[in-house]
Amino acid sequence: MILSRYVKEFPSPEAPDQVLLFSCRTGAVVRVSCATLEAARSGSLSPAAAAPLEKHGFLTPDPAAERAEMLAWFDRINAARRRAGMVAVLTRRCNLACPYCFEGGQAPEGDMADETADLLVAMIERECLAKGWRVDLDFYGGEPLLRPDLIRRIAAPLRAAGGGFFHGHMVSNGTLLNREAMAELVPLGIESVKVTLDGPPHVHDRHRPYGGGAGSFRDILRGVKEVAELVTVHVGGNFTRESWREYPALLDLLLVEGLTPDRLGTVRFTPAVGGKGGGALPHFAEGCVTCEEPWLAEAELTLRDELVKRGFRVPKPGPFSCMIDLASDLAVDADGRCYKCPAFMGHEGYAVGDLRGGLTGIVPAYGCDIWKQEECLDCAYLPLCFGGCRFMKLVEAGRVDGVSCLREYLDATLEAMVRGGITSDGAKSPSELSSA
Repeated sequence: MILSRYVKEFPSPEAPDQVLLFSCRTGAVVRVSCATLEAARSGSLSPAAAAPLEKHGFLTPDPAAERAEMLAWFDRINAARRRAGMVAVLTRRCNLACPYCFEGGQAPEGDMADETADLLVAMIERECLAKGWRVDLDFYGGEPLLRPDLIRRIAAPLRAAGGGFFHGHMVSNGTLLNREAMAELVPLGIESVKVTLDGPPHVHDRHRPYGGGAGSFRDILRGVKEVAELVTVHVGGNFTRESWREYPALLDLLLVEGLTPDRLGTVRFTPAVGGKGGGALPHFAEGCVTCEEPWLAEAELTLRDELVKRGFRVPKPGPFSCMIDLASDLAVDADGRCYKCPAFMGHEGYAVGDLRGGLTGIVPAYGCDIWKQEECLDCAYLPLCFGGCRFMKLVEAGRVDGVSCLREYLDATLEAMVRGGITSDGAKSPSELSSA
């Protein structure tokens, strides 16, 4: 057994004779001596020393076997997976006018018809619940709470057919959230809602105004406070190179308003997409076009630190799977057309069928295997990336004609994220890994 090519090494300042190893294949972190690292590189570890490191993704039998494993990564996941992640767009209508909305350049297409909703239910029952698969269905828009009747029409029969296998979620702008509406939806399997707050009020209200121009922050905050005891509320935010420094003030405001970490699910901020020269969002020039923009690393690490300082949970780095690569995941537009990612809805050449005529299978335009090239296969970051976000590439180039490489971004951020994810007990030793 030798050291995996998908392992990153970081110095251990508190112990100069040791190093931190991070497995990009598993997300595991271990502290080993420099002598152990050299033995792993040369393949001379004893079987007892190698076993826990192999189990957690730090070792591989040989480079050829590891490359074959990576090439078959999603084949293996899809063969074993018994879960479907679905997105259902109930309406293209929205009561907000966010300038960076990826649907902003598309003509409104109205609401999902009752017949389409019934076809969606039938498809999920037939293809997923009848097989005993877990279904996570995100109700999406536009603004899904403009059509709570459609949420009920879809969720009620799925809850009845699937019981505990059906898990409903909402991606909402939050302006229509209230306790009464949510109390009706929770018994139908709606477990969580994700809302977006783009900074403190003066920043948020500029980026997420109502159609008439009024700010939406206070209405969203009121709604979140009303439903936080009924469902898990996740908070997101879309920052720009100008706005990200304002987000700590938002976190402080959440705490003042009683929305403490124990009352919220995840709180995660991501860059708004779209900028000058972008191919998919020409109407929005304040976001980012590529992951290589240097301000992103500083913004991400600073905001991560600010979240941790206030006790909010942050995700640890680990292997990444995009719904495009997961065979059972699907996004269904309001008209019944199906896509592999909601960001691609309405873009020519990305539909993979529809609810009436059936699915046609993944189309080449998504670039599913675009990472199966020497440069990517030799990159330690491959399991964290697998070619990056296809939509980012669409924004950058107008089509998915290459990978959206994360190497520069991960070079700048991964070590800090790994160190930040180590608990107060410190990184594990190989012996602790073996009993984990």
